[in-house]
Amino acid sequence: MSNPKNLTSAEQIHISLVRTIERMGFPAEFGEIIAGELKTEKQMTRMISWLIQYRPRSMEEVADEMLAIKADFAKYKEHYMAEYYNKKYNQLLNDGLEPDFPEFSEDSDAGQDE
Repeated sequence: MSNPKNLTSAEQIHISLVRTIERMGFPAEFGEIIAGELKTEKQMTRMISWLIQYRPRSMEEVADEMLAIKADFAKYKEHYMAEYYNKKYNQLLNDGLEPDFPEFSEDSDAGQDE
């Protein structure tokens, strides 16, 4: 393993999660699977906090919490996207469609073949 100073924050948290799971008596491979499923630093940090606070007794409890964390983040992402697109839609309703090309006057030669 490389020097911890060369690791990204996400890599350090990944290692911390795996070690936390190992210290609780679960296999390192199980920790790797859990850490691999939790893609973001926030998700892994939340899992570490949960593990320390609740001290689960079975791999099923850990897996259930991992799924709950993933579901919460998916729900948040869906909510965030819905708000974003609703804002864009309201902006369209308020501002109307703006053309992406310059306007030409009626007596302009633009677009005419001679």
